[in-house]
Formats: sequence, structure tokens, C-alpha cells
Amino acid sequence: MAIKNPKVTVVGAGNVGATTAQRLIEKNVCDVLLVDIVDGIPQGKALDLMEARPVELHDRKIFGSSTYDATKDSDVVVITAGIARKPGMSRDDLLKTNAGIVGGVTLEVVKHSPNAIIIVVSNPLDVMTHLAWLKSKLPKEKVFGMAGVLDAARMRFFIAEALNVSAEDVQAMVLGGHGDQMVPIARYSTVSGIPITELLPLQKINEINERTKNGGIEIVNYLKTGSAFYAPASSTATMVEAIVQDRKRVLPVATCLSGQYGLKDVFVGVPVVLGQKGIEQIIELKLAPEELEALQKSANAVKENVAKLTELALV
Repeated sequence: MAIKNPKVTVVGAGNVGATTAQRLIEKNVCDVLLVDIVDGIPQGKALDLMEARPVELHDRKIFGSSTYDATKDSDVVVITAGIARKPGMSRDDLLKTNAGIVGGVTLEVVKHSPNAIIIVVSNPLDVMTHLAWLKSKLPKEKVFGMAGVLDAARMRFFIAEALNVSAEDVQAMVLGGHGDQMVPIARYSTVSGIPITELLPLQKINEINERTKNGGIEIVNYLKTGSAFYAPASSTATMVEAIVQDRKRVLPVATCLSGQYGLKDVFVGVPVVLGQKGIEQIIELKLAPEELEALQKSANAVKENVAKLTELALV
């Protein structure tokens, strides 16, 4: 059953946060509270989006605030706060700065909304999601990260482009950490149910896999002073929609595993059923030995960065 009159808060009024809010209200998913510590920014962007309502023909509301008091009793909180990557900077380079930001935001969120579902978008994604889970003390199914939906969307676009077909008919599966060691799975990537292994030569599939892995930095290199935000915002809005409307969507999400794929107590991207309660089921795919090895290698890289949090006394 869908959440009646859901309260959704987006923390961080930068490009990702503001665009996520825009996607949600213009898709008529829910009203949104946009929060940012810089006073005036969330209020101004909220007003700008409200003034677009007569043109976009919807009646959803968006509010702006620079305090966390307004977030009280949120059903879903999306954390986008943090600095973005710059050219030459890996997601892991963001670790120390963004850990301080995300940790502080999480404590404020749960103080005002102890029963909220938290979606983490800040990078490095898997580590920040782990940190938010530790700080929040919420059940694992209520804290997870947006990564796989974005990575799969990029792969879907590259497949559609290569085959000159509608992206609507393309599905893709990307597992693992949201970084250079993510694991695109060609066998589970399809066009109207046809595996791409039957439609594309191996060399092209390998090219698509590599471009998927480097999808974020490719955009960073173009922008020079920022990182991707349109596709991340769309991906995040899809997850929020699945939760507040109890859609039971099967989506790849960064979640904490408890033995699946031979992994435990580590946040990595795997397919889950997403609904009103958050993660309602973790789906364990049958992977080939080399695919499982790649996933476990990716998870170990995430664990190494989580260990850095302890070394830096950030948890």
C-alpha cells in the first residue's frame, strides 16, 4: 500500500538535490522539502520550481529550509550533501570530506525522523551508505544507496546506442561498488528479453562495460568543474517513487549483504525488491565463477575504504 501523503526530504540543494526534487514534483510523485545549510539557496530554488507549476501543469509543493527542524517526521530522506568530484579526483578521494558531511547530516536526520528510510547519493557511495547506516542505527533494510540504478541506466543507454534501438526496451544489470570495480553483467542485460550476448560481439560488449565503469568520470572530464546530476537525479527519483508508491520495483541498489554472494556486512550493489518498507527482498543471482570473483573483489575494495573510516576516527 502506498504511503499516504508521504513526506520526502532531500538534503543538499546543489545540482543533484535540486534536480531530484524537480523530478519528483514534476512526475507527481510527492511534495518535497529541500534542505541546505546555505540559507536562501533551498528557499530560492523551491520558489523557482513552484513558479514553474503553472507551466508544468502539476500541483505538487516544494518547500525550502536551512534547518533540520522542518524535516521532522519525514518518511524518506535523500542525502545528496557533499562535494562533487573534480577532474583527476576519484570517488575515494572524497572520502574524508564527505564522511564528515554525511555523518553529521545523518545524525540530524534521525534526530527528527527516527523512522525514516534513508537513501544515500553522496560519494564515495558505498562507503557513505555504510557510514549513514552506522550513524543512524536504523535497520539495514531502511538505509541504502543509489548507485546501481544509475550505473544500469548508463549501460542501458550505451547498449541502445550501439544497437540503434529504443532504450525503453533495454535492461541492464550492474553489480558491485559504485566505482572503477563495478561489475556489469552482460548475461543479465537484455533487449526485450534477448541477452546482449546474442546481439553484440564480445569486443563491443567489453567496450560498453568499460564505458559504464567510467561513466561518471567521462562526464566530470567534460564539465571540468562539476559532475553528473541529471541521470543521478532521475535514478534517485525512481527509487523514491518505488518506496512511497510501494511499487515493489526490482532495482539494483547498494545494500548491506548478510551472506548473499558470499559477502557479509558490506554495502554493494545487487538487485532488490524496493517498496514501502525499503528493501523488502535481496535477490541473489546465479553468477558464473568469474562474475562472482569480480563482485567479491569489488566488495573487498569497499571494505578497504570502510576500514579507512575507522582509521580516520570517522565512525
